[in-house]
Amino acid sequence: MRLLVTAGPTREFFDSVRFISNPSSGKMGYAIAAQAARRGWKVDLISGPVDLPAPKGVRVTRVVTAQEMFDAAAALFPRCQAAVMTAAVCDYRPSTRLDRKLKKSNRPRSLRLVPTPDIAAHLGKSKGDRIVIGFAMEDHDAHRHAEVKLRRKRCDAIVLNGPANVGGDRATVEIFRTASGWDHPVAGSKTRIAKLVVDLVQLLAVPI
Repeated sequence: MRLLVTAGPTREFFDSVRFISNPSSGKMGYAIAAQAARRGWKVDLISGPVDLPAPKGVRVTRVVTAQEMFDAAAALFPRCQAAVMTAAVCDYRPSTRLDRKLKKSNRPRSLRLVPTPDIAAHLGKSKGDRIVIGFAMEDHDAHRHAEVKLRRKRCDAIVLNGPANVGGDRATVEIFRTASGWDHPVAGSKTRIAKLVVDLVQLLAVPI
């Protein structure tokens, strides 16, 4: 089995030093990559900027922006049997990036944002017989939004995540599959959740 995992945030710059981002720590994606590697799988981890060491036995590609993560995922996915998309990719980026620091003034400034490439949707569209598992970070109407995301991105399963999980070592998640609906919530260490997700990849990729 060869698995692709995306993890961490992206940064979308509007000048030479400032950027839009989010507080993703990358811990969930790194834990999934580590669990898969322990089973002897080949693992490609595409990581946004996080302060975590590379898991043992995992090949890490470090990126900063959503476009860089998209390019890396598009290049690596054809060699993989499955992908788990835990990265908190910025949905928008500034339409222009200044090549120097923007000086402060006493007047308001407007920032035009444009969509970033949708990595999970691209992989879902091109997956064929391969498996794509998405993560949904939702803070309201969570089940409905997660199910919409699964269908729109053509994922095989979606893991519902919440803001309370960000940055910590523990998490509570729910998993949805079209065939079986919602599983019961699972709480525990991110290592435990990672094992659950890797079990799911194995179940979906190798029918029994």
